Amino acid sequence: MKRLLLFTFLCGGLLMSCADDMDDEVRDASYMEIADFIYRGMNEIYLYKADVPQLADNYFSDEDAYKDYLASMDSPEDLFDDLTVALDRFSFITDDYIELENSFNGISKSTGVDYRLYLFSGSNDIFGVVRYIIPGSNAEGTAIERGDLFTRINGESLNTSNYASLLSSPSVTFSLAQLNGNTVEETGEEVTIANTEITENPILIQKVIEIDGKKIGYLMYNSFVADFDGELNDAFGYFKAENIDNLVLDLRYNGGGRVSSATRLASMITGSNTGEIFAKQRWNESYQNYFLATDPDGLFDYFTDHIDNNVAINKLNLNNLYVIGTSSTASASELVINGLKPYINVTTIGTRTTGKSQASVTLYDGENFARKNANPNHKYAIQPLVYESVNANDIVVPYEGIVPDIKIEEELDSFGTLGDPSEPLLAAAISAITGKAQKQSFASKRMQINYKEFKERNALKPNYKRMYIDELPSLNLRN
Repeated sequence: MKRLLLFTFLCGGLLMSCADDMDDEVRDASYMEIADFIYRGMNEIYLYKADVPQLADNYFSDEDAYKDYLASMDSPEDLFDDLTVALDRFSFITDDYIELENSFNGISKSTGVDYRLYLFSGSNDIFGVVRYIIPGSNAEGTAIERGDLFTRINGESLNTSNYASLLSSPSVTFSLAQLNGNTVEETGEEVTIANTEITENPILIQKVIEIDGKKIGYLMYNSFVADFDGELNDAFGYFKAENIDNLVLDLRYNGGGRVSSATRLASMITGSNTGEIFAKQRWNESYQNYFLATDPDGLFDYFTDHIDNNVAINKLNLNNLYVIGTSSTASASELVINGLKPYINVTTIGTRTTGKSQASVTLYDGENFARKNANPNHKYAIQPLVYESVNANDIVVPYEGIVPDIKIEEELDSFGTLGDPSEPLLAAAISAITGKAQKQSFASKRMQINYKEFKERNALKPNYKRMYIDELPSLNLRN
């Protein structure tokens, strides 16, 4: 049976639809549907459209040239890669938008062990270290804990080729290890944990620490997930009731998330800037001009005084903020740091952050790229970068990341207990607040082995280090 496909041909900036008989097409029809969707989406809204010649509105001489270009790619993924610029580290494509949507809501398959993997220098071999255990997960209550090392999974030594499949196994057996001088040695202890679907509350720790007559609020927040904005607001209600003097915001493992949640968090910290500019958006030329002509206010994210259902936020009205960050700190986390700097004193503690200032949006193969009535023939979606964010003073997060005011590394042999005043990074933040050195229970011996950071648990998630908006702006150029 002949199958008709709708293609979009770009000519002089106008979108024209045309149908074609695909019987003679070398490519599988489903590929061409997906490819056409990918191209249209990238041509519509990609932040770096002007830097990709084949995305120019007049690039193709006719419809056949357009189809030939799509058909020249080996896969949807190859086409997407061909339409992104080399310096774009964060746009991505997925063949399962259900998994992507779950990850945006904090839902994923996990043992409950959060880890960072390290690569032995000059080798493809890997070892891992446990950063924390997710409360309520299968890992909670087992023998594995923060600071433990592991070198094998399910009996196999970890390397750059097998780590993803092994750690994603239905059942994961960790072979624990420890440091011994300049080597990592197995202890002989094994812990087996099943991978199951869990919903992780991004608020790992909230507490008040009293030192030298000061009440210091401590919040370890691991992801900007809108479904937990209510819990975030409750945490600030707790800090407000405790009448804290200072706040330490621990974002060391927070790779980002939803822009609206970042805006709300910043608003809870200050409380006195409602209606002022938190961040400015810079889109591609077409979208920027369209916003300027029709909805210039849409180019700004403003401090707010409420969350969903018009629930009032709990405001701390702080003038100083202390943020713990590392190389795992990215996007929406950096947005909070950068967006607050024009208004209050922000002191950063830790190591250099990732360096991501751009936001993305999910595009589906549906009308106006919306989720509703998306093409049932596939579950591909694309997540292109759509705008760059700058703060009220037009300062952008550096591509190389935010350099800490107080540099201190999270040493593998002196992790300490998260939330404990003696934990090295928190101790450094408390010292900055009180002006006094804090006692550290875990004095680093400094590992003698040569290693470097490789991957972390969140790198296996489709939304890794993403800052995203909820939906495509309704004032899109297709109208």
